[in-house]
Amino acid sequence: MDTLPSRRIGLVLGLLAMVLLGCASTPETRFFVLSSISPSEKIGNRGDDHCFAIGIGPVRIPDYLDQPQIVTRVTQNEVRMDEFARWAEPLKDNISTVLAENLSSLLCIRSMVVIPGREKTPAEYRIDVQVVQMDARLAETASLDVSWSIADGTDRKKGALLTKRSTYKESAGVGDYGAFVSAQSRNLGSMSRDIADAIRVLPR
Repeated sequence: MDTLPSRRIGLVLGLLAMVLLGCASTPETRFFVLSSISPSEKIGNRGDDHCFAIGIGPVRIPDYLDQPQIVTRVTQNEVRMDEFARWAEPLKDNISTVLAENLSSLLCIRSMVVIPGREKTPAEYRIDVQVVQMDARLAETASLDVSWSIADGTDRKKGALLTKRSTYKESAGVGDYGAFVSAQSRNLGSMSRDIADAIRVLPR
């Protein structure tokens, strides 16, 4: 017959085994950031270019995307937040940074400032971005539905000089979060090119 101490030892060892098994099966959390366009697209500041003073922001995103977890779509009415696939910084801050880096490559920039709110800032143009949807089913098409506008940065009383609603789509490749983030980075690159093209033709 087992003694009471031996039973206790067996119970402790069993619980310890369960804890170790649980730890061993927990996935490692991965952290992701959006990336800017290829350096090969950088135009440089040529002497014959008009160089712009640009303000980026505010960038607004839906509340369901304003989470540390990366959000993907399951069905039209269901989304998934993955506890083990996370943004390395707040998503709207990451979008602002990437957009600023992209425009700095695509345009001749005199100054660039990322604006957290609607406060006054010395800029020739201000870029406002409202993300409507930025999700996808993994291994399918990553979509970015966004409304963006260009406003006069020197006169807050003036309305937007240009407002557009655009949808960008890129293949998310294999069913992996890295591929999904890369696809959304390419979507942001396409939006940045459209904004840069629009700025070039605005009257100065």
